[in-house]
Amino acid sequence: MAQIDFGGTVEEVVTSEEFTLEKAREVLKGETIAVLGYGVQGPGQALNLRDNGFDVIVGQRQGGSSWDRAVADGFVPGKTLFDIEEAARRGTVVEFLLSDAGQVAMWPKVRACLNEGDALYFSHGFGVVFRDQTDIVPPENVDVILVAPKGSGRSLRTNFLAGSGINASFAVHQDFTGRAKDRTLAIGVAIGSGYLFKTTFKNEVHSDLTGERGVLMGCLAGVMEAQYNLLRKHGHTPSEAFNETAEELTQSLIRLVADNGMDWMFFSCSATAQRGALDWAPKFRKAVEPVFDELYEAVISGAETRRVIEVNSAPDYREKLQVELDEIKNSEMWKTGAAVRALRPENRNR
Repeated sequence: MAQIDFGGTVEEVVTSEEFTLEKAREVLKGETIAVLGYGVQGPGQALNLRDNGFDVIVGQRQGGSSWDRAVADGFVPGKTLFDIEEAARRGTVVEFLLSDAGQVAMWPKVRACLNEGDALYFSHGFGVVFRDQTDIVPPENVDVILVAPKGSGRSLRTNFLAGSGINASFAVHQDFTGRAKDRTLAIGVAIGSGYLFKTTFKNEVHSDLTGERGVLMGCLAGVMEAQYNLLRKHGHTPSEAFNETAEELTQSLIRLVADNGMDWMFFSCSATAQRGALDWAPKFRKAVEPVFDELYEAVISGAETRRVIEVNSAPDYREKLQVELDEIKNSEMWKTGAAVRALRPENRNR
């Protein structure tokens, strides 16, 4: 592990130069990796593992769109594609990548399929940390490990194909075999992580639930809508409001932040923009701090977990979700966004 100074705090990280793909293949030699669930994280991890030469099978409920997607991606029913329980029985590393609500529903059946010495793998600490709500208590005779890519499964796959990776956290919750850490790092490298940083199941789920409800998704969506609506209220056209709210952010400014940090983004903008951003950033920070305090408390108390399990376990969850997503898609702001994206040069020339 490399010792890296992160703003004055030294942490240990693992890169693919230190823990090579060849070493990962040696660690996982003779292992069958069963990816349970082919929805969000499953496809990216399964395809990257397969492309890197690992023995991977997929477990998915037969007859649905995810089963059909796995078939379209080259997984063969009866050979590399099975129902969830059969895949769990065949796997020695069992990647439990169903949705959080799906994990709750399927856990008793999956648990019964685990064999002594297997590795039970998660990409989210949700089920294990909030076991009082999920009843997910792993048996004592298996390794319990985690690799959590810091991005969507779709991004994990596209970055892999582009020759880069997404950073991931890793954790060992239970080391039955004495090989749990090596198995964890091997899987992390095998799925194409940019680098791996150490965490715990508890810290992963607390930070992840906060991040996706906060800056990464919920806060971002809410703040963008507020600014767009403000500009429209004051007579700005949809195109102007959208460009000043979303298009410039995604097509220019956030790329500068990604390249070299927030100060570089400020430095690369006009003096007027710099002054305004530096003056107003503390006001926004102060305004949202109480909301983030409320959010973090809801996460660590288990309130957010209860909400997810209750809503996502409903039989009509997907239908209701689609209604909510369509409401966003069909709003003026995001209809404008579709029109703006169509005008990008790369899209006009198709």
